[in-house]
Amino acid sequence: MDTKGSILLQRYELGRMLGQGTFAKVYYARNVTSAHSVAVKVIDKEKVLRVGLIDQIKREISVMRLVKHPNIVQLHEVMATKAKIYFVMEYVRGGELYNKIAKGKLKEDAARKYFQQLISAVDYCHSRGVYHRDLKPENLLLDENCNLKVSDFGLSALSDCRKQDGLLHTTCGTPAYVAPEVINRKGYDGAKADIWSCGVILFVLLAGYLPFHDTNLMEMYKKIGKGQFKCPNWFPYEVRRLLSKILDPNPNKRISITKIMENSWFRKGFDDKSKRSEIGKKEMVPPVDIDAVFDCSDSNNSEEKQEPGGKQESAKPTNLNAFDIISLSAGFDLSGLFEESEVRKEARFTSRQPAVAIISKLEDIAKRLRLKVKKREGGVLKIEGTKAGRKGVLGIDAEIFEVTPSFHLVEMKKANGDTLEYQKLWKEDVRPALKDIVWTWQGESHYLPEQQLQQQQQP
Repeated sequence: MDTKGSILLQRYELGRMLGQGTFAKVYYARNVTSAHSVAVKVIDKEKVLRVGLIDQIKREISVMRLVKHPNIVQLHEVMATKAKIYFVMEYVRGGELYNKIAKGKLKEDAARKYFQQLISAVDYCHSRGVYHRDLKPENLLLDENCNLKVSDFGLSALSDCRKQDGLLHTTCGTPAYVAPEVINRKGYDGAKADIWSCGVILFVLLAGYLPFHDTNLMEMYKKIGKGQFKCPNWFPYEVRRLLSKILDPNPNKRISITKIMENSWFRKGFDDKSKRSEIGKKEMVPPVDIDAVFDCSDSNNSEEKQEPGGKQESAKPTNLNAFDIISLSAGFDLSGLFEESEVRKEARFTSRQPAVAIISKLEDIAKRLRLKVKKREGGVLKIEGTKAGRKGVLGIDAEIFEVTPSFHLVEMKKANGDTLEYQKLWKEDVRPALKDIVWTWQGESHYLPEQQLQQQQQP
């Protein structure tokens, strides 16, 4: 459908699509009254409700209303109809910083400028109790003057998200940029995790490739956990020292943002006084009844036909987080997260269904195949046959790992019985019956955008 000229809620003339993700599309738009250019993020409410991401969207709205900084994409207003949610945001003309890096490493002064602006924005977020948790070049935009703008607060957290131990516990982010303590799932300080990601970004800006990279996810995680990286010979000595302090795998020893901003290499050409004078000057986002955004009446839907893209599309991830990447990449092997054995006979799939729906489906399959669910504990279903086979009663273990409340990894394997009997049952009955809940089978995947960056190891 041609989107040009479509008027959204009598306020914005919509133009070309700027980008597309799993649950949202972003369009260029123009305010019909002021002619001011904006970007409109259109979120499919039904998809968000279906996969349980309501709280994430509410949090993103809350966060973007809190952060007003010249190096952060500004939210102008939030609107909604019965079927869609609209974020009207600052239009950033220069595209992603990633596109610059994809062409090769940057000069030292340019890299330092972007790093200064990134640290300034992140420091401001932390002062407001906001932790981004998915900092990477794809989420850093450039305006027409080549100034950096932090975007995409969809995985961000507020300080009140911390548990009683004062730490965050949600594992999220993009694998190559995520801090080791986030991977360890023992709780982490959101500020220190963001600092680590900033260090990875600084390395990428100056090198043109990632400090921690491997075709196997577990090998990459091992390198991250040990802080095992090597700076190219063209890195200045001051940068090497700074990176060794930022990319310290021990979060308690990792350098603070305050100390980064005092670093002599960082401070070269840094004008934080003018930045401070700009903070707070941007207009406040009008108050938003966040709950009402998800409870719009049918009467609000009168403009819905004018919103572009009426054709329904399947949810194909474009902006990938850590778990999208894991599930889509044949090169990334999850096995080491769950076991040490080199002999692996499991089948794994990811699902966007809640755990209760996955369990219900497995129980239905067992009932239809005249199997019994013997016991359930810690996310593990024990499924067994009722008759002895060649090597006793056939048994299947199904273990469910929660990545997010609406994103799960399921591992199924033979627990006992004859292998050939198991393979026949799996191939002819179990796997075909799972198709309604499977998002993707582990290891059956395609090319990842992020691999492009990993492959650019320039001398």
